[in-house]
Amino acid sequence: ILSLAAQRAADDHLPYAGAVTPQEAFALLQEDPMVRLVDVRTNAERDWVGRVTIPSAQHLAVQWSLYPGGTPNPQFLEQLTASADKQTVLLFLCRSGVRSRHSAKLATENGFVRCYDILEGFEGNKDSNGHRKTIEGWCKADLPWAGA
Repeated sequence: ILSLAAQRAADDHLPYAGAVTPQEAFALLQEDPMVRLVDVRTNAERDWVGRVTIPSAQHLAVQWSLYPGGTPNPQFLEQLTASADKQTVLLFLCRSGVRSRHSAKLATENGFVRCYDILEGFEGNKDSNGHRKTIEGWCKADLPWAGA
């Protein structure tokens, strides 16, 4: 899986180790208890939209931005560093895959060497009716999560 993720990084010129699908991310988490999923959504998103349900030791909640207002979390790197070793495989997750890419890039720039974006995010992009969770993402892939 990580070889395929690295190939995606090379093909798409990604500034971090690679990108994985939600299904690949879940497989990595199941295969290796040292892999960490870094959920960069706001606490409000996790509370109101839903949470990934994996072992708590593998789930890191480090907000990229703060609610309300969406201001950048000035302690993002400090909180990430307190939660994970720089050699740990980190799988970054957000709503649709934008903040997770930024998070993986920033972490890589600051010495974390095994950063991967989870493509599609938790809810994925909106469908033609403006709804999420219907065309892609962790939820659509029917991976473990609990709704609000």
